Amino acid sequence: MDKPKKKSRQQAYTLLVQVGRKEDDGLPKGATGGALMIYASGVDEAEAVRETVAILKQADLAPLDVTGYGTLEEREAQGHEIDDDERGLMQRALDENSVIVAQLTPFYNGEEAVDSSEDTLH
Repeated sequence: MDKPKKKSRQQAYTLLVQVGRKEDDGLPKGATGGALMIYASGVDEAEAVRETVAILKQADLAPLDVTGYGTLEEREAQGHEIDDDERGLMQRALDENSVIVAQLTPFYNGEEAVDSSEDTLH
């Protein structure tokens, strides 16, 4: 008996990834780690997390923890305000089937310093 084919539909997920230090990680001198706001595509959040962690490790970063905030629709249902720039980055992650690092915030002895940058990792 043939099983009906599942439609695999890529979606963009919002992830917050905490990273520790690793040699050649590119974090600023003196930083103890950091947090990255990421938009990643995947058929589900678990796939988006796996792909993101794999790519960050390839980029010599040390992912410690990932918090998923869901898709655009899920975030809107939770009452999150999402501006046009953020929507554009989520769409770009979908269009390019990629991982977009929207913001990097380095940590210094437990304190945050804002260092906003945008990179695409494939």
